[in-house]
Amino acid sequence: MNRPASVKPAVVAAKWLISKIIRAATLLAAVCILSFLLVKQSPIDPIQAYIGADMLRVGPEQRAQIEEYWGLNEPLPVQFRNWGAALAAGDLGTSMIYRQPVADVIGERFANSIALMAGAWLMSGALGFVLGVVSAMRRDTWIDRSIKWYCYMLASTPTFWMGLLLLMVFAVWLNWFPVGLGVPAGVLAEDVTLGDRIRHLVLPAMTLSIVGVANVALHTREKLSDVLSSDYVLFARARGERGWTLFRRHGLRNIAIPAVTLQFASFSELFGGAVLAEQVFSYPGLGQATVEAGLRGDVPLLLGLVIFSALFVFIGNTLADGIYRLVDPRIREGASV
Repeated sequence: MNRPASVKPAVVAAKWLISKIIRAATLLAAVCILSFLLVKQSPIDPIQAYIGADMLRVGPEQRAQIEEYWGLNEPLPVQFRNWGAALAAGDLGTSMIYRQPVADVIGERFANSIALMAGAWLMSGALGFVLGVVSAMRRDTWIDRSIKWYCYMLASTPTFWMGLLLLMVFAVWLNWFPVGLGVPAGVLAEDVTLGDRIRHLVLPAMTLSIVGVANVALHTREKLSDVLSSDYVLFARARGERGWTLFRRHGLRNIAIPAVTLQFASFSELFGGAVLAEQVFSYPGLGQATVEAGLRGDVPLLLGLVIFSALFVFIGNTLADGIYRLVDPRIREGASV
């Protein structure tokens, strides 16, 4: 008698997973088509960007050979067909800047970016959650107003401006951290220590985490304020529960999961902020590679980065949706109806 009830959640989960796979395939197809068309309409000449300062020394014959080598002499539909066929086979092409497979460039740069984004993601989530809790517990006091003012100010602060401010204060004036780069300049790779990498990582991670605090803090504040004004909390107050004991017993469980879900859903803002932060600090990650690929007309690398970023953001949103469905049974029941 209990077997259908035990099978039903598995069926619902399978349907949800299949729908996510279909959405991912549709998203990738749309991103590939739109990105290819937009990149091809760019005013930057990829051949001129590829040759660089030696453009005046290159004749028409050599230019034609370069176009043929990279497949740029073919009609646009043929170029898209060739690129799509290679992409379907798992080949993202070869970077015109780095002379390496695009997959290798993305993998190498992502190793640097994931450390930056993970550190910023954890710091912004923890700090935003704490500020939101304190603001809600001290609602309508000067502490609450100060935290709200701080969050509103951060929400309107550009990432590059915050990076320049931290760079000026902590790297130039106080000389606590290096000015930029991912490792010390002039040091061999085998001589670079973990401490060196962490020192170069601190300022970019601080830039991303400080800017990303506002959403989590304000959302947590509103959610906890609703919980504290609910009937069961009023009943708990009548029984004598106060302060942080009341929050631990009745508030923490109700606001932790929404805060974590919102944090997972912020992957797009995290990736976009990393592009600006890495450019300010000359940090060798995906953000800097994206800017270089765009400015220098590296079509294969730029398209590969667009596809990778779309997958990155989609995975973050899927994780957020999955966590909420796992914790809140009302969503699962609504999906199964």
